[in-house]
Amino acid sequence: MVIAFGVSWACWGTAIGLGGPATPGTPTYTPFLLGAFGPLAGALVIRIRRKRRGEPVPAHAVRFHPAALLQAPLLMLAASGAVLAAAALGHAAGDTTLSWSDAQDVMKDMGGPAAFLVSMIISGPLSEEPGWRGTAYPRMRATMGRFQIALILGVIWAVWHLPLFFIDGTVQSDLGLATPSGVLFAVGNIPMAMLVTCAYERAGILASIAVHFAVNTTMVLLNVHTPATQALITGCQILLITLLLLTGRRTQDTAKL
Repeated sequence: MVIAFGVSWACWGTAIGLGGPATPGTPTYTPFLLGAFGPLAGALVIRIRRKRRGEPVPAHAVRFHPAALLQAPLLMLAASGAVLAAAALGHAAGDTTLSWSDAQDVMKDMGGPAAFLVSMIISGPLSEEPGWRGTAYPRMRATMGRFQIALILGVIWAVWHLPLFFIDGTVQSDLGLATPSGVLFAVGNIPMAMLVTCAYERAGILASIAVHFAVNTTMVLLNVHTPATQALITGCQILLITLLLLTGRRTQDTAKL
């Protein structure tokens, strides 16, 4: 945690000091992007130390298995579907307008669809999940339940994101810190932590990366920023979490039989 926060906040502090928007081609963009790799840096240090000391892999670590190649895309679609369902409900209630042209503008600002997708998978899913789920979660699971871990990691996750509210051009900056949208973003880290945890338990780090990517990308493309739609997304995610937990237990019980 010290390494994750130290690396991330040092980079983001530099971005704040430089000023300007965190968009490709600006001086602020590089430290902004590097800051996302704090959790990955912490995970690598822990893994290297574990191997040097000859310590075993934590009991609750989920190893890669071929089934993950099938489950990860399905979980990704389910996670994206939850966001889309919430946005559709919000649109039906008159809260937000869904526009493909807005999504195209977002991708254009990021350098095109390919650059946008690469940025979305690197800055967030790939740079964070090996740390939060792949390293912290298995070690915490040895003494805590998954709901307790989701609450703790969700709060840690929200605090970790704090400097991003002060960097122009970020999603967090657009939401605003002392606003209902900013508060809902922070609160939403808890169900999001539980959702990616469910994915990790089912199919390992590949699945948690896929789910994290799906949620982030869908929300950015839909330009989700209103409190009502954010609350609907949290509700839909809780429903999806419940479904994953119920079917997960059923699968485990069947395996035992």
